[in-house]
Amino acid sequence: MKQPVEDLIKTSGVDLTNGVGLRELEQFQNYLSDYKIIVYDGLNPDRVIFSENSLSNKKLYLLYDADSGHYNVITNLKAAMAKKYICNTCDTLYDKTHKCDKACSLCTATPPCFKDQSKYCGTCNRWFLSEKCYQNHLTLKVKAS
Repeated sequence: MKQPVEDLIKTSGVDLTNGVGLRELEQFQNYLSDYKIIVYDGLNPDRVIFSENSLSNKKLYLLYDADSGHYNVITNLKAAMAKKYICNTCDTLYDKTHKCDKACSLCTATPPCFKDQSKYCGTCNRWFLSEKCYQNHLTLKVKAS
């Protein structure tokens, strides 16, 4: 059963008497700890005004409209920002290529792996930065490039 907004506000304990600012967003983020709340300032993908460090795959995207002072839910982030792709690790929107500095480029683990003693995967014909990076590759099922 979906929780009505009024119930969410009441159970979260967030006081909205004076509107919603960063403090209230942080309180909602703490209450909705299974989600990562990301707020964009207008339709510019480079203007993130709130994003907690949660690694959750469940994300709540909001658009702040400074003219009206309201937050709107973004149901299709790529369409709203007119971008083709989104990096699920760092939430960067892009059209062609993106090198994420928050994930390992070889095994996609977060945080990125550090070079220790390289490990070769005969199945993929690829080298990995360490035993851990290699094991991540096996566990996360990274496709050969």
